[in-house]
Amino acid sequence: MATIDNDDKNLVEKKISSEKVFDGVLLHVFKDDVELPNGHKSVREWIKHPGASAVIPLLPDNQIILVKQYRYPVAQVTLEVPAGKLDAPDEDPVLCAERELSEETGYTAKKMWKLTTIATTVGFTNEYIHLYAATGLTPGKKHPDDDEFINTVKMPLADAVKLVETGKIIDSKTIISILMLEKQIAND
Repeated sequence: MATIDNDDKNLVEKKISSEKVFDGVLLHVFKDDVELPNGHKSVREWIKHPGASAVIPLLPDNQIILVKQYRYPVAQVTLEVPAGKLDAPDEDPVLCAERELSEETGYTAKKMWKLTTIATTVGFTNEYIHLYAATGLTPGKKHPDDDEFINTVKMPLADAVKLVETGKIIDSKTIISILMLEKQIAND
């Protein structure tokens, strides 16, 4: 997470007060009164999120494993990298990625490395997702959460890149994971 440079201190908003307007299972919505850099007042509505991890599994033949899942907010089935929320504020993100890989695909990995961490939607949530890649995969039986219905899909990484380029893959964590992995493989 970036720090604020001295040159940017004139951009910082100061919290005056904060009110929790919704306390859900996953999301917690706040309405904050803030003082803007020019001294005026404004309101910021934002969502507190526990954070998450995602992993793009890479097989030896350059195929990747993605999951298909119905996403209620966008009312469609999406193609995504396996992912899930951190179960505790201090959970190690790599352990979360390993858990989600196993739950959603059945695979375990001998090697996992970090691609990056993204802030998903900085205008209204503090959610960060830690993105990983995994190799040395061993298949097993998937065991998704009770409220998850998932189909796994294997495809060449090159085909996934084309789905990104044509707008068929719309999930941001998946797009970033696919493009970063493609670039890493091209540079190896």
